[in-house]
Amino acid sequence: MTKVIIVEDDPMISEIYEKKFKDAGFDVSAVTNGEQVLSLAKTEKVDVILLDLIMPKMDGFEVIRRLRDGSYDPGIKIIVTSNLSSHEDQDEAMQLGANGFVAKSDYSPSAMVAEVNRLINQYSEQQKNAVRLNGSVNENLSSKKNKKILMIEDEEIFIDMFGEKLKGEGYELVFARNGAWGAKEALKEKFDLFIIDMVMPAMNGKEIVSRFKLDDETKDVPIILLSASIEDDAVKKIEAMGIQAFFRKTQITPTELAKKVNEILGEK
Repeated sequence: MTKVIIVEDDPMISEIYEKKFKDAGFDVSAVTNGEQVLSLAKTEKVDVILLDLIMPKMDGFEVIRRLRDGSYDPGIKIIVTSNLSSHEDQDEAMQLGANGFVAKSDYSPSAMVAEVNRLINQYSEQQKNAVRLNGSVNENLSSKKNKKILMIEDEEIFIDMFGEKLKGEGYELVFARNGAWGAKEALKEKFDLFIIDMVMPAMNGKEIVSRFKLDDETKDVPIILLSASIEDDAVKKIEAMGIQAFFRKTQITPTELAKKVNEILGEK
């Protein structure tokens, strides 16, 4: 049975969530503040923590920091459930070590249970894939392990789909979940390839490409652009910006993307 701790200081919301998750078969503990969840996570085997960000004494960000400081089981999944749903809040939570972010206002209690179940299944599949990949490392990976890719993408599903495949191919991946963050990451270290979503918060793909092409440190790094939907005439303008490839995200598989990356970086 999956052990879940619900961290919620509103007693009415906490009671509703506790009942819904118990009815769905979870082993549930409900607490009202950060100190309580840290204490439980030390003494009990916990699978998932559903964490509100706004709490008395210690906010959710500080709770994540402490849970990820090396003193707690790194396998605990932290899913933030909050009405603070700005990209800045999501980015901070994910950078600190949260595994997922669900805006409470977007889900009824029953829908929240379904979404948490979906995320738990997703994490389980990722772990299985990682085990399979680690068990199938071959000599071809040795030539790729020093190749580093910056992926600027804000949708978790595509980060998971494409990122896991490229990691399995032997590449080192760095992720940025908005354009401004990606622009900063690109200047921190040397990358062999940029993969950029066209529609991003803070700075869109076109702006990022323009900036990279003007900077001596990044102007020669190959670029793959992705977009969920775009008009055909816009694609021609994008390709004229000096990129290596453009794909519609919904029409390319992780294997196809990996093949193009291998081609661009001269890997078999």
